Amino acid sequence: MTSLRDQALLFRSLHVPGTPLVLPNVWDAAGARLVAEAGAAAVATTSAGVAWSLGAADGDALERGDALALIARVAASVSLPVTADIESGFGATPEELADTVRGVLAAGAVGINLEDSLREGPLPLRTAAGQAARIAVVRAVADAADVPLFVNARIDTHRVRAERPDSWLAETLDRARAYADAGADGVFVLGNLDRATVAALVEGVPLPLNLATGPGALPVPALAELGVARVSAGSTIAEAAYALVARAARELLTSGTATALAGGLDYGSFNSTMAGRPGGPGRA
Repeated sequence: MTSLRDQALLFRSLHVPGTPLVLPNVWDAAGARLVAEAGAAAVATTSAGVAWSLGAADGDALERGDALALIARVAASVSLPVTADIESGFGATPEELADTVRGVLAAGAVGINLEDSLREGPLPLRTAAGQAARIAVVRAVADAADVPLFVNARIDTHRVRAERPDSWLAETLDRARAYADAGADGVFVLGNLDRATVAALVEGVPLPLNLATGPGALPVPALAELGVARVSAGSTIAEAAYALVARAARELLTSGTATALAGGLDYGSFNSTMAGRPGGPGRA
């Protein structure tokens, strides 16, 4: 059986600038199985999708135990490396953050996203120094466990971009360097960015760069051409799936028809995927 350390080393090796790791983010074990079946090299969770599926809002509203239980189910459902979005760490103190990271490793994940958003107080972001200190805590916990956990530092300067249009890029790069010095392995920047901005980020970020794709964003081939090392779907797949739920429910409750449900997965094939075997008959 592949060890957690081996999984972590494999996951780390998948971050290649120009040949990016593509992550269609999921929020449950079924999604993880489907992503694996589609040919993904790794599985990533979306914090928004996870929170929504458990009846909570995104943004540090989910209980740590609920998040870790979901990560464990996803990791147990596939043989691929799993990376987990843990929002801002499910804990305000270094000790609480350390407990979260130990829980992530125990759940079987070999990567995390850790964001620098701050939900309380007058500013939407932690200071760069404060977030760097938290990244150092994560690095220390992983090193003590002898697991090269991939720490993907999410920089949420998109939250202040409208207020700081002339300085947000410089601030993003400053944070990227600080987080790299603290032990981060990758940097994740959100937003629908143009080619010039992506090129500037690739040039200025000293770690493998993770960007998001989705409606209105540059597609994977364009991001690859610019040197991006990782591309995530983020919450967009979950948003599309829940949009289908809403459309289908409204249609059934108004017209009584079910045209929104056309094109669904075949029951037998899907059920066989969940059973861990390709193909096979199903039942109604």
